[in-house]
Amino acid sequence: MNQFDSHEPDPEDLQKKIERLEAQVKKLLEEQHRAKAGPATPPNAQEATSSMPMQAEGQLITEADATLRRLVQRIAMILQAEKVAIMFYDRERGELIGIRPAFGIEEERLTHFRVRAAHGISGEVFGSGVPAVYHDVLADPRTQEDPFSLLNVTNGITVPLILEKRDEENRVVDRNTIGVLHAFNKRHGENFDDEDMRLLERLAKNVSSIIANLQLYREVVEEREELLQTFESITFGLILVSTEGRISQINSSARQLLHLRSDPVGKNYKDHLRNDQLIAFFDNLLLGHETAKLELNIEIGGAQRILEVQGTVVRNEEGKQLGAVAIVNDVTDIRNVDKMKSSFVAMASHELRTPLTAIKGFVRTLLDGEDYFTASDRHEFHSIIDQECDRLRRLIDDLLNTARIEAGESLKPNYTSFALKPILEKALMIQNQATDGRHQLSLEIENDLPEDFIGDQDKLEQVLTNLLNNAIKYSPGGGKITIHAKNEGEDTLIGVQDEGLGIPKDHLTKVFEKFHRVNNEDNRKIYGTGLGLYLVQNLVERVHMGKIWAESEVGVGSTFWIRLPNNLDIEKAKTMND
Repeated sequence: MNQFDSHEPDPEDLQKKIERLEAQVKKLLEEQHRAKAGPATPPNAQEATSSMPMQAEGQLITEADATLRRLVQRIAMILQAEKVAIMFYDRERGELIGIRPAFGIEEERLTHFRVRAAHGISGEVFGSGVPAVYHDVLADPRTQEDPFSLLNVTNGITVPLILEKRDEENRVVDRNTIGVLHAFNKRHGENFDDEDMRLLERLAKNVSSIIANLQLYREVVEEREELLQTFESITFGLILVSTEGRISQINSSARQLLHLRSDPVGKNYKDHLRNDQLIAFFDNLLLGHETAKLELNIEIGGAQRILEVQGTVVRNEEGKQLGAVAIVNDVTDIRNVDKMKSSFVAMASHELRTPLTAIKGFVRTLLDGEDYFTASDRHEFHSIIDQECDRLRRLIDDLLNTARIEAGESLKPNYTSFALKPILEKALMIQNQATDGRHQLSLEIENDLPEDFIGDQDKLEQVLTNLLNNAIKYSPGGGKITIHAKNEGEDTLIGVQDEGLGIPKDHLTKVFEKFHRVNNEDNRKIYGTGLGLYLVQNLVERVHMGKIWAESEVGVGSTFWIRLPNNLDIEKAKTMND
């Protein structure tokens, strides 16, 4: 025989069942409270660690769901109801929405079981806090706006789900209605009565407690998850150590920066950080001493990196020490830029002083004894002054263009259509005149170059001049310098090849960074600002929407390649440079 077909239980049985249900709810709430307090750990460590393991969190939610499901089943059994449904108030939507668990209702129908919080018998009970019994859904005007037809409801009881807060003397200090509880279709064709309504009201208190606490706990878990996700996603490293010396939390950035292969959470920091300076840093923090910034020089993946570490003591509101936290940041690139800037200032000073010294010297020579020099001598002096002025102008232009790029200002391209071959020949001819005879410059064109190439002619000449200049400068022993050119249909490939000093592999991509120079014994006497290739990259990629890269072998030479579109999209290029 089905349990729902049994006779109506007597009041004593009902009371015992209610008491058992209340005991189950009390047990659940105690478990939730213990879970929120966290696992049994020493007082200091407890506040510095996460509240509880993820497995325990999931288990607690599962147990709460199971308890609520059993309670709903008991309500159906006690009231002899075919269906039981809980509706929770959604503040954002202003609706009462059917939630799990339910009894006798298909889940897909439950998802559509919703009504505005001010409509129908559900809204009336929710708003007034007064329960209601209805014997004929079709005839009762109060139920016409409820979605009861979705569940084939004929009669029912609806009671409010009220959450009460009490003070130390068990007096109600706050009441909050969080939804409604329905019992539908009494078995054997009977109707629900006032006694059923009072019984459901009492059971609803237990349902309210479980739902409210479960909802609150879920929100706490979600907030904790969001915090951990944020903790993991930040780009700098974070390390939290408890007063016992165990690593409470460490994010992925810190594990990567410190090259930690295993997970050190819960273990002693001295066994895993493996850096004497960093261990001493945490030693001082855990003694309660605030420390200054620390810079570590460590090797990561075969490369030397500079890490900046900042830390502080973690205390609670009462000033009790809970542990220590440190922020780890990779400042290698910043320190390198600082060094390059210092080097740039020294080199720029030299580059400016050299032409000025030459100009000043020859002008003074001419002023002091112009009558003693032949026309040929004066012409030579004037030519040197002119060349040094050009050199000075180029340096100033580099500085101004760099400043414009850094400020996000336009390089002001002037796009026209022109033949590409004459531009290459002109750049080669100018550099041929500037060499001292140790270099043999040549042009190798593989096929017909575009006659109507679209670009900024002046800036393209500047690119070629800079690359040829570099090829000459970094080939102090002379040798061949060749411009290669090939029409590839949509693009033209141009390369400037030398037989000079070459570039180490680890510098091939860095040579396009501003202020960057390869610093070795061979290059030390070759002065430059480190801006030329940085500007060339911007002129190629931003102005001409092309690509530039370098191929090199130390002691053999280098080739700088640029690939430029033959039919540049001028509007798109202008947008990029606006």
